[in-house]
This record gives sequence, structure tokens and C-alpha cells, in this order.
Amino acid sequence: MSLSFEGRVVLVTGAGGGLGREYALAFAERGASVIVNDLGADTKGGGKSSAAADKVVEEIRAKGGKAVANYDSVEDGEKLIQTALDAFGRIDVVVNNAGILRDRSFARTSDLDWDLIQRVHLRGSFLVTRAAWNHMKNQKFGRIIMTASAAGIYGNFGQANYSAAKLGLLGLANTLAIEGRKYNIHCNTIAPVAGSRLTETVMPPDLVASLKPEYVAPLVLWLCHEQCQENGGLFEVGAGWIGKLRWERTQGYIVRQKNQSMKPEAIRDHWEKICDFTDATKPANVQESLQSMVSVLSQVESQGDVGVNPAAAAASAGLGSGIDPTKAVGQKLPPTTFSFNHTQCILYALGVGMSTKDPDHLRFLYEGHPDFGCLPTFGVIPSQAAMMGGGLSSVPGLNIDFTQVLHGEQYLELYKPLPTSGKLTSEATIADVLDKGSGAVILLDVNTYSGNELVCYNQFSVFVVGAGGFGGKRSSEKAKPPVPPPKRSPDAVVIDSTTRDQAALYRLSGDWNPLHIDPSFAAMGGFKAPILHGLCSFGFAARHVLKQFADNDPSRFKAIKVRFVKPVMPGQSLQTEMWKEGNRVHIQCKVKETDAVVLAGAYVDLHGTSGASPENLSQGGGLQSELVFAEIGRRIKDAGSELVKKVNAVFGWEITKDGKKAAQWTIDLKSGSGSLHKGPYSGKVDVTMTVSDEDFMEVVQGKLNPQKAFFSGKLKVRGNIMLSQKLEVILKDYAKL
Repeated sequence: MSLSFEGRVVLVTGAGGGLGREYALAFAERGASVIVNDLGADTKGGGKSSAAADKVVEEIRAKGGKAVANYDSVEDGEKLIQTALDAFGRIDVVVNNAGILRDRSFARTSDLDWDLIQRVHLRGSFLVTRAAWNHMKNQKFGRIIMTASAAGIYGNFGQANYSAAKLGLLGLANTLAIEGRKYNIHCNTIAPVAGSRLTETVMPPDLVASLKPEYVAPLVLWLCHEQCQENGGLFEVGAGWIGKLRWERTQGYIVRQKNQSMKPEAIRDHWEKICDFTDATKPANVQESLQSMVSVLSQVESQGDVGVNPAAAAASAGLGSGIDPTKAVGQKLPPTTFSFNHTQCILYALGVGMSTKDPDHLRFLYEGHPDFGCLPTFGVIPSQAAMMGGGLSSVPGLNIDFTQVLHGEQYLELYKPLPTSGKLTSEATIADVLDKGSGAVILLDVNTYSGNELVCYNQFSVFVVGAGGFGGKRSSEKAKPPVPPPKRSPDAVVIDSTTRDQAALYRLSGDWNPLHIDPSFAAMGGFKAPILHGLCSFGFAARHVLKQFADNDPSRFKAIKVRFVKPVMPGQSLQTEMWKEGNRVHIQCKVKETDAVVLAGAYVDLHGTSGASPENLSQGGGLQSELVFAEIGRRIKDAGSELVKKVNAVFGWEITKDGKKAAQWTIDLKSGSGSLHKGPYSGKVDVTMTVSDEDFMEVVQGKLNPQKAFFSGKLKVRGNIMLSQKLEVILKDYAKL
């Protein structure tokens, strides 16, 4: 059933435009009688005009609604309420929306700049609300909205006056919510983000245009309806997103002992514990706040020990979330499939910063390169569907708010080099659920298969803000822990620039979160612009290690672990610091411009070089192609002179197995009566083909056309590519299987 305001009288201050106008129109559309207040001043509080209020009243009446205009300043609060009483006989709802801006850096803020802001925002809201208060008490109904701002909640440069007034409104609203509760007067606070005369001075035009007031008004209407029992809430709202805020406090630490003075040195020595938000509490009122102080007095008197605040510890032990590990752990998510070819591999490589400017990158960017392969960290792409496909929402015992989910850590291990095409299936399991107090950590294990063969394993460590306190364990032997780097100077440092479009490019690999592309969505998350994907930085760091310590050989890559610390803005430079210890390379990644650490506790494990170099590879053992080359060798002995006349070329063959070079053959049909060589060849080769053992057999048996194999990337050719047309002479006519 739709929400109706029939019979209700609503006052909206600053309703001549922007948010206020939208509120007035929305209330009137649903049957309310509306007082449209607007002084008609400019954004700095100067001037006066009746035009703005009159225009909105005309709009409402033209649609059949009821409205009157009021042109008084909010500092004349009694006059505004009297207009409501004179026109409609009562007042039910007050929306304190009027405001101005006088932005100055703190040092340049004058007395007038300060006073005008406080008078309009804080004092004006106080005077209007006070004038309505007794009327609401007498009728046992009232709804009040205070308008705060992100600047008041978090602070903002150049807005000291505005920030102080806006946070003052929150304190006023919290007290009115307490005092008005028994009279059915509810007071809530919103911190809206919307395009208006005020925000257009501090936001880009395209962002202002996308943050429409109509995306804020529905929340105001709900909070003001008689069905809504919310009271004393603080909400951020904009672009269709709404979030509720609350206070969070560390458990704290007692730094005083019985009969001893309290010293600043004790605070210094325990500062880390004082500021540790692990197992944080969430006091909701003055009583809960004071409870901690009372318990401290009791503990000091009885024990005299320095330690954790006992009341906070007790509060954090309560069952505060919808998480039940006994139901969730071991649950399997629906399997996901991922089909791809070389295009996705190349797109991913570009997404993590590879470029044709670096010749070493070509092996990951060109499907025709003889050593074309897939970057190892591409292994996160097939598995991420388990995270993004909504599977977590179906898991019993995980009743969580998905707007509060953060990607905390990532582990990836490869069991074989990744193919450059195919179909992969990923199976995900809830490995464990941990209680960190201030939140919950979900460990999601994902195994990815090619057919029945395990290709790679991922562990996503997901942090759910505010979901802790369910009494679970804090650690798990199943978790792949981060490892701090050695305490010495790094062995190598690589600095690599991201581009302005890095996030826009990386998202094409499947992470479509609008946080990384949509400025208005990023603003809702508190970012000045879209941020780079954490897994993009992850890819940058991994390829830095691969180049520095593994000669860009993906077969050397075994595993990577990272903890995501802070976001990166596209266009910033990533600085990867590396410490090599055995086959493990510890890494730490920073933003060069700010020195902020973005990846911590990270490492890459490499396979040793033994067994990885061509000279140590088995030459053909267990390969189907060995039978073919044996037959070719016999035919060359029988008809080598004739073949030399037809072909007149030297062909090199590199046969791979599981992405590694497994055998090398050279067919010399240029000199003498021809010959076949196995292993390294010292002479000149006209054309070299690289192909997997399986695809080689497909070509030989006529199941795969050589040209199609080439264009699909299965057959790589270097040298005189035209000679490859003579493959049919060698393979079809003379390889009798």
C-alpha cells in the first residue's frame, strides 16, 4: 500500500529549489498540505525574493495540491509555524533544509563567515523546531528532519564553519529524539548528497547532474510517515543508495592503577592498544558510554591492574549479527563456469598494465608469439564469479549486509600454467568464518578445474563490516596468513605508472563494480573519484616479481598472497618493493606519490629453476608426438632426397606439455638427403613451430587445419611463415600413423 500524507501539514524550509523543492513536491503529491518556505537569498545568504517559493507553490497547485508560500528567514521560526497554523490549522512535519555556504580556509574565516552559517543552519533549525515543538507534543505526533552533511561527519577542507554547524545539528537531533519519544515525536538526521545550488560549488558539473534530489526525497518521506518508528537515526543518502551510520569505539585500555598517579608515559606505552578497533563496541547512548567508566572504577579498586576495559569486552561478546558459523562452514556454493580464449588473456594483461612499449610483454599480448602465455594472476578471473554471482547470499548462517563487504586478502596458487583458452569450472566452499569483533571474516576457498584436472586454487578473505560479535573464533588454521617482509632494504624496486583509464580497462575482465567507473557511486563510498580494483594492483605486483626474478616465465610461478590495505587512484604510480629469500619473494606495494602502503604482508612463491630450463626438460618422454617424429625420421631415410627437392627448408618444432616446452625437433630438408634431429640444433632454422602435443596430433590426424590452428593461437610460428604452407607435405603425406 502506498504511503499517504493526507491530512498532514508539512513545513519545508529552503524549498525554493534543489532538495527542498523536491521534498515539497513529493509531500504534496501524496496529499500533504505544504508550507513552502524560502527567503529567496543567494547561496551566501545575501538578497531576498519571493519568486522561488511562489514558483514551487504554483507547481503544486497546478497538479491539484495544497500549498502556501512563506518568505521569512528561518531565524524567525515562529512566523514560519504561524503560517502553517493560519493556513491549515496544525503542523505535523518539519523538514529543516534551508542552508547557505561561506567556504573559507580556517585562517581566512571571518566572524561574519562563522556567524552567518551558525545562524542559518544551527540556530535557524533550532528556532523553527522549537516553534513547532509544543504543537507536536499536544497532538502526540510529530516528525522532524535535520539536515547534516558529510562535511560535518568527516570534516572537509575550507568548511570549518559549515562542518561545525552540521555536526551540531546531529547533536541537537539526538537529544530531540530522546525528549520527544514519549510524545510520538521522532527526529532523524540525513546527510544527503544531491545536485543543488550548494553542491554545485564543490562538485564537478557531471556529478551534480547525476546526483538528483529525487534520489533523496523518498527517504525523507518515509522517515516522516506515521508508520516509520525510526528515531534518532543518522543516514547518508544519495544516488539511490541509503546507509545508516553509528558510533564505534575501541575496547580501550586502563592506564591507571590503584593509589598511583596516571602518567602520559603510560598512555604512550599503550597507545596501540588504546586505538585498536579489534572487538570494537558500539555504544548507542550516554548510559552505555558511562557504563565503561563505572566498570573501570570498580576494576581499579578491586584489582589495581592495568588492562582491557571489562565492560567493553563483555559488550563485544554478545550475539550481534546474523552469522552462525555452525551452519555456514562447509557449505558449497553453486559451481560456475568460465569459457575464454586468447582474447581474455590479452585483455587481462592490458588491464594489469602490460604494454607493447616493453618487448618482454609481447609474449602476453600477442597470440602469435612463440612463447605466448597467460599471466599467472589471470587465475583469479575464473574464480571471481563465485564472489560476484550472489552465491554467498544463499548460504545458511550468513545473514549479512552485502553493502558492508570488503575484499580483505587474496591467495592464489597454480598447479599448472594456465591455458590460453578453454572452459574452466570453479567450485567454492565456505572454509571458515571468523569473529573479529568489529566485523566478520569469511574465508572462501575456490578450486578451479579444467575437466577433472585441478588448475588453480584461490582463497578470498572477505571482511564484513559490523558483522562481528557473534562469539566465534578469531583465527583459523585454514587461513593463508600474510607474512611481513624482512627488516632490511629491498633487493629490488619497480615503479610502474597506472593510467587514468586503468580501472575502466581492468573491469572488462569481469569485475563490474561501479565503484571503479562511476564517479557518483564512488562519491557515495567517500572517494573523490573511482578507485582502482585491488586485484588490479595485485596483478601489477605479481608481474613485477615475474619479470624481476623469473624472466617472465609463467611456469616459474607457484603462488601469491596479499592483504589489501588502501585504495589506489587510477593514474597513480605503483612502487613494488621486493625481498628475495630462497624461492619466496616478499613484496610490499606503495603509491609512489603518497608513500601509502596498498598491498602488505604479501609474497610470491616461485618454482626453482631446476627442471624449468629447456636443457633439463625431458626430451619427448611420454609424448604422443614422439611416434609421429619417429615415423617422419624413417620416411626421411627412405625418401629424403625427394623431400629435399620438394621442400628445401629446415623446420624446427617445439612441442609443449602443460604449458612447458617438453621436446625439441628439427627436420632438415635442405641439405644432403635430409635428416631429423632431436634436442638442440646448432644450424640455421628457417621456420619454427610451437604447438602442444595434443594439438600437434590433431593437425597430423587432419582434425585441425594448420591455418585454423595458427589463427586460433594454438600453433605459433616464427621465421619464414610462408614455408609453413609446406607442412602438409611433411605431415600428411609422410607421417603414416
